[in-house]
Amino acid sequence: MENFIHPVFRNCKNMTLSELENRGFIRSLPKAELHLHIEGTLEPEMAFQLARKHGIQLPYRDVDALRGAYSFSSLQSFLDIYYQGVQVLQDEDDFYQLTHAYLQRAHTDGVVHVEIFFDPQSHMERGVSLSVVFDGITRALEGAEREYGMTYRLIPCFLRHLSAEAAMQTLEALLPYRDYICAVGLDSSEDGHPPSKFTQVFNRARTENFLTVAHAGEEGPPLYIWEALDNLKVSRIDHGVGCEVDDALCERLAQERMPLTVCPASNIKLAIFKSMEEHNLKRLLQRDLCVTVNSDDPAYFGAYIVDNYLAVQQALDLSREDIISLARNSIEASFLAEAEKVFWLGKLKVLNYAVS
Repeated sequence: MENFIHPVFRNCKNMTLSELENRGFIRSLPKAELHLHIEGTLEPEMAFQLARKHGIQLPYRDVDALRGAYSFSSLQSFLDIYYQGVQVLQDEDDFYQLTHAYLQRAHTDGVVHVEIFFDPQSHMERGVSLSVVFDGITRALEGAEREYGMTYRLIPCFLRHLSAEAAMQTLEALLPYRDYICAVGLDSSEDGHPPSKFTQVFNRARTENFLTVAHAGEEGPPLYIWEALDNLKVSRIDHGVGCEVDDALCERLAQERMPLTVCPASNIKLAIFKSMEEHNLKRLLQRDLCVTVNSDDPAYFGAYIVDNYLAVQQALDLSREDIISLARNSIEASFLAEAEKVFWLGKLKVLNYAVS
């Protein structure tokens, strides 16, 4: 069965020639995906496959019934079903299959570099060891690097609805795997869980030479973005669309060239915006913010990275130069080495010249 694409993003079969041309153009652009939860790439077909393998009874009749449950009214309603899906990930090969399937799709979509989030606490609390998680994910990443030349970074995230003490214990558990890790992040339920709650954890992470990122300004207030910047000393803000109502914050983000890893499909499915036409991505670009486009949890939101690019291009009337700028921002905002950034930015410069 084809991967589901939510009606708001439309199916290729219904696209005009121009739309198909734009999809091809977007796919041709070298781009980085910087906001991708690997557990959020669990398609219903794989969920049932792994459930059968492990003798797990899912509370849904079939694939279509599970997919039909992907109708969310809030971030929490999404997280409830997301954490339910995680239960089928039990052994190294499960994590390998999950990551391998995503990387195949990302390669088809023109992703040349990926920075993958995963939630160690959601696996450790089920008795799944970190070695199982790391070995499965990194085996797939190493295979994609050999086969596609796709580079990668790995970013474990702390669950903000749990305690700071639990996050610190998780950080300690991650230290033996430091060679696999580029940065640490903060995700899960934002409302009522400010970044400042995790100040000591992130201070410790930086002393261990980890970069830091954090979800902020999705359902939470602009204050959470300020705290992520000032308390957690992040290198990127994940989501960040809530910054628009705070002019001083927007000015700071633009001045510091602080990347925002925006996830348009996610924002619509979780009712952060009523429609893609109301999304503020173009307005943030016009304020000179370093906006990037990402797919977040594409199996649940029905849109992988090209679907997200195409959706904003159509709804917000973005030019091809705008689309190239978004791809360029993704490379600039990545944790790639400088020489690798220069290489891909050079490729995009040539493409930009060709469409100008």
